[in-house]
Amino acid sequence: MAIEIEQPSVGLSKVAVSETHGEDSPYFAGWKAYDEDPYDESNNPSGVIQMGLAENQVSFDLLEKFLEQNSEAARWGNNISGFRENALFQDYHGLLSFRKAMASFMEQIRGGRAKFNPDRVVLTAGATAANELLTFILADPGDALLVPTPYYPGFDRDLRWRTGVKIVPVHCDSSNNFQITPQALEAAYNNAEAMNIKVKGVLITNPSNPLGATIQRKVLEEVLDFVTRKNIHLVSDEIYSGSVFSSSEFVSIAEVLETRNYKDSERVHIVYSLSKDLGLPGFRVGTIYSYNDKVVTTARRMSSFTLISSQTQQLLASMLSDKEFSENYIKTNRERLRKRYQMIIDGLRNAGIECLKGNAGLFCWMNLSPLLEKPTRECELALWKSILHEVKLNISPGSSCHCSEPGWFRVCFANMSEQTLEIALKRIHDFMEQRKMIKSSNLSSQ
Repeated sequence: MAIEIEQPSVGLSKVAVSETHGEDSPYFAGWKAYDEDPYDESNNPSGVIQMGLAENQVSFDLLEKFLEQNSEAARWGNNISGFRENALFQDYHGLLSFRKAMASFMEQIRGGRAKFNPDRVVLTAGATAANELLTFILADPGDALLVPTPYYPGFDRDLRWRTGVKIVPVHCDSSNNFQITPQALEAAYNNAEAMNIKVKGVLITNPSNPLGATIQRKVLEEVLDFVTRKNIHLVSDEIYSGSVFSSSEFVSIAEVLETRNYKDSERVHIVYSLSKDLGLPGFRVGTIYSYNDKVVTTARRMSSFTLISSQTQQLLASMLSDKEFSENYIKTNRERLRKRYQMIIDGLRNAGIECLKGNAGLFCWMNLSPLLEKPTRECELALWKSILHEVKLNISPGSSCHCSEPGWFRVCFANMSEQTLEIALKRIHDFMEQRKMIKSSNLSSQ
């Protein structure tokens, strides 16, 4: 028999009762609908297919093969001294072998065009912790970060919830594929100043999340010029850098700094994790790479709240230090993502849906604005609910990503098998055909 506990009237902290976590967003509501009725080919073929989660499962077999062939990397064996060494207290610097392996891997996925010093690598429990930690360091409660739209809905939680820092959106539009412009940055900055909000930095995501496209070098240089002129910080979230279909297409802010002889580099900080590139979100491995000595020192002190287990570090140090494995993984993963991307783009086009042109990431950004009764957020959410509950597909409406143009949706394609993706595309095709029939019927009755 369940025990009922009377809820006391004692109050909680402002953080505890704050609504800035953003859990009421359609982005998270779609996840809940999937959790309650998940698709399964055998047991629940009519269930909800998860297309709202940017997870990389296309190369999981390569990771499993490595562990099978290198079982010593995942277990202690008879090495009792090794067990004791890693089981006991570790300081917040993390294992040097892992920091070296991470720095080397970050160079590798950027085609060797940027160099990273292991002494500047700060380890965190995922990119979520890295972004929040940097926000704590760079801004005070009430200050703001400029974030170009559309942006990852989780930033509302990561950057704001516990820090008390605000997000001022930099409104980008579809006329130039939602790329950042100096004019949009200036307008957002001026808007913050008009509201008496102090801007402490700009956060960009490259490849540009959720668009699935890399930021051009020219744009990165313009953003760097902007933050230098305003004397603020630049956080470059590069967690999808290994998901670019061709390594030559990706330009890291680290490359731009190198060409400038690291002038103004003290205001630049890079966030990276293994969640997207290696498909290991459950391992909770993230990094901050800063060119600012004070930020590195402070981040390392604060990282004691977000440590990665020694066993996880040891396993991944072994994996990432294996050059043959890492080179093959990067090459194969890019080929598979490119193939999967083409598969979803072709499938959506056959259904009469156009997408933004992408060259990276685990998702595409599709335009369903022609299906809206009116170009409003309310009509977009009505369409989203129809797709979620009738078509049984969880996709993310643009408004949950703070997109200013109704009708855009983010669709993930790397977190399922090709067979499941084919079923999802068929559902979308059937939905579009049904809409065409309804439209045709309405026209003929007029």
